[in-house]
Amino acid sequence: MAVFDTPQEAFGALRPACVQLTRAQTVENVARLQARLAAVSAPALQELQEYVLFPLRFALKVPGPRQERLVQSVVQCISSILAATCVKKQELLQELFSELCTCLSPPSSSSKPARLSEELKLAVIQALHTLMHSAYGDVILSLYQPSTLPLLGFAVSLLLGLAEQEKAKQIKISALKCLQVLVLQCDCQEHRHLDEDEAQQCGDLFASFLPGISITLSRVITGDIKQGHKTTVSAIRLFYLIVGFVMADAQLARIPKNKEKLPVEQSRISELMVHRGPDWSKSTAEKLSLLLHKMVECSSVHPHWKVRLELVELVHHLLRNCGRALVASFSHLLKAVVGLVNDESSEVQSRCNEVLQGIAEQRLVAQNRALADVLSENLHSLATALPRLMNSQDDAGKVSTLSMLLGYLKLLGPKINLVLNSVSHLQRLSKALMQVLELDVADVKIVEDRRWGCEGACRPPGSLQRGLQKGRAQKKYFRFFMEERVFQLLQQICRVLGYYGNLYLLVDHFMGLYGESGAYRKQAAMVLNELVAGAAGVGVDVLREREVSLNVDDLKGSVASILDEYTDQANWYLITSIDTEEITHEHPVQRAGLAARPGGACGSVLLPSPEPPVTTRTLNSNIWQICIQLEGVGCFAAVLGKEFRLLLLSALYPVLEKAGDKTLLISETALGTLGDICEACSYDSLQCLINENSDYLVNGISLNLRQLAHQPRAAQVLDTMLRHSDASLLPLVEDVIQDVLSALDQSYSTQASTFLRVLHSVMAALAQWFGSSHGEEQTGEWPRGASCQGQQVVTRQEVEQFFLDYVRQKQIAEGNLPDPGAEEADEVPPPAKPEQTSSDTGGEAPLPSHAQLAKDVMERCIHLLSDGRLRVRLRVLDVLELCVTVLHPHGNHLLPLAHRAWPALVPRLTSDDPLAVLRAFKVQQRVSANSLQAGA
Repeated sequence: MAVFDTPQEAFGALRPACVQLTRAQTVENVARLQARLAAVSAPALQELQEYVLFPLRFALKVPGPRQERLVQSVVQCISSILAATCVKKQELLQELFSELCTCLSPPSSSSKPARLSEELKLAVIQALHTLMHSAYGDVILSLYQPSTLPLLGFAVSLLLGLAEQEKAKQIKISALKCLQVLVLQCDCQEHRHLDEDEAQQCGDLFASFLPGISITLSRVITGDIKQGHKTTVSAIRLFYLIVGFVMADAQLARIPKNKEKLPVEQSRISELMVHRGPDWSKSTAEKLSLLLHKMVECSSVHPHWKVRLELVELVHHLLRNCGRALVASFSHLLKAVVGLVNDESSEVQSRCNEVLQGIAEQRLVAQNRALADVLSENLHSLATALPRLMNSQDDAGKVSTLSMLLGYLKLLGPKINLVLNSVSHLQRLSKALMQVLELDVADVKIVEDRRWGCEGACRPPGSLQRGLQKGRAQKKYFRFFMEERVFQLLQQICRVLGYYGNLYLLVDHFMGLYGESGAYRKQAAMVLNELVAGAAGVGVDVLREREVSLNVDDLKGSVASILDEYTDQANWYLITSIDTEEITHEHPVQRAGLAARPGGACGSVLLPSPEPPVTTRTLNSNIWQICIQLEGVGCFAAVLGKEFRLLLLSALYPVLEKAGDKTLLISETALGTLGDICEACSYDSLQCLINENSDYLVNGISLNLRQLAHQPRAAQVLDTMLRHSDASLLPLVEDVIQDVLSALDQSYSTQASTFLRVLHSVMAALAQWFGSSHGEEQTGEWPRGASCQGQQVVTRQEVEQFFLDYVRQKQIAEGNLPDPGAEEADEVPPPAKPEQTSSDTGGEAPLPSHAQLAKDVMERCIHLLSDGRLRVRLRVLDVLELCVTVLHPHGNHLLPLAHRAWPALVPRLTSDDPLAVLRAFKVQQRVSANSLQAGA
């Protein structure tokens, strides 16, 4: 079919169809006109727009009943004409708008929507949508005058009725989108931007519709989920666009105090107009707050992510445009966006973070005291309910709750001190953290795991430091949650508090809780550790930087005060084992429900208070308290860096004590802390740390060994130093070891066990540093788990020598002592021994210092082999075996000592406890082997 490009040609083609439709309003005539319109170009149709619309409009105005099919065809034809042309006359726009709305109007006798087909309703809605887009330039504004308020209200009510009551999803969505266009909030960019006066005028008009629109939309948003997510998304978008337009701070600020008077002819219209004064704004904001609260609760848990995403957009739009007008609703709005930060949808998470970041960057909270107050109240309410929620919610609910708490703190930012300066707020928040962070101390395994042997000393070079540089924090088990994500959120909460808050105030408050009750001590220590990390900006995630950076001296002062409290005897030396030997060395601590023990360093003459029995829970709790404090020391070193070197005098010695503790968890945590200190203070290894600070460490050990009754842990420090250092440390500790031997000579009966632990550590270190590889291969292991030395290559001569020694020992055991001359003739000469030949020469070479120490120790052990305490005898046998290993290259000194030891060793082999018999047999095997080799 030819296209008619000129108005004349188009008129000739369209006139017959228009005349026919005017005479007879039938579906066929409308279809004929529609077909002719398809052949007319858009410019030609623009010239004939009113002419072509006339028969169609006439068909809608014919009195009497009308066929729905005819009305639908007419409306669709009008819509196609409007889509191809522009409405340039105000009267035509208003008349078409009225006529199309009339198609949906119910009978005058009914208040319910007309019972029309879904197809007709959809066609009318689409025609209205097209009409609003076809209005040319300023023509559209003619529809938004006080005089047209009734017409607009009529259209709004029709569209709201369709959106709420229709069941067809397409009609509901189309009605909402048409209403969005009607209130000048269309998503497309075709419409002219309104200037301030035009926007103000439209806002005054739309204020009349705001109650009806907001209430209806809230019902749609909170309606049946079966309506589909698209309907809910469209309703939420329309809600925040119309509310953000009418309640915009910029518009309300320009509203005059008194209502303007309209001309007399518009007096009735003026009654419909709303004056957006302060009273109206306040009243409307309160009502909107109720609706928003209901909408937020429903939409934030909607199963479809697009609904939750649109809820975030609602919060963003209203916070940006109505920051002052809707301040009463911010409690619900912020709760929504903060609660969705950890949404399962990545799109929702990302948008939430963007919105929160925008709020922080625009300083909405910092510049709006009312908003800060709302956040503070939300924080107070949530902190009050936090223990209950953590006790009743599942892990997902706990993550959501803590995310909300963290979000409030991040939004407050520097204004967080408004909360901290309030005693009520700070107490609520701190007590909530104390209850939520309560540890589960029922695990018996924590108490049972003990450190045996020489785990640390036997590692290959460098392996210790590599281990320390990995994850150091011990996994904790909490009473109210198991999910690791929950603990991470609690850490972030504490760090954000430390980052933005007054550090002195926070440290003072939580130190008060630390000393207030044993029930809070572990939690308070965890919080203090995280506060310091947050104050230093370590591992803290914030929305914007703090206004004033923290002074290093302030941080150092806070760390020093916390360290003093941590390492105080009452908090550092807690009972961690039911081992009777260790309990006798615990000293008065009035902490954690344990009564003070008598005989402390202060020499109190008061009688001890009745002491409750030491339970597994108490031991577990004490172990975790020490571990948390050790982790805190490592954290402080990490945040201070090289500045922590100034605090090593007070921190290093106590940490080394705990590194030698028999409780595995404590010793591992202490080693991790030492690794933190090495890294922070730029020491290459733990060995360097010990060696460079050995002067004052040795001095402390020496002083404490003189008061061993009150300072029994000096042995642990020396043990740790020896385990993690090398032979270069020996000259520094040699005097200390001589002091130990002298003290042992004076107190065999009372302190033998303690001194023997020291001597065992010394001899184990000497055996590692100076012991012969031959002796180690022969026995294959150290006493009590010392077999952790690395694999060594065994030569053919060593294997041969091993079997020769085995045969010789077997003959001796059977009583067949070989003739010395025959043995010398038959025996294959062993490999040359440099030290043996040197000692057999004319003059005897002086013993090296380590061998002299081993000789002195072995002499003491011989006297203690007959001690009446089994524990002492077992320890003596362990030390004796190590002495033999160290003295093996020095046969001239080993043989006399072996002869002296034999009379005391025989009773241990024949008539002692089975444990002692076994241990004595191992010693005898080592002595016999080394003595024979030394004399060969």
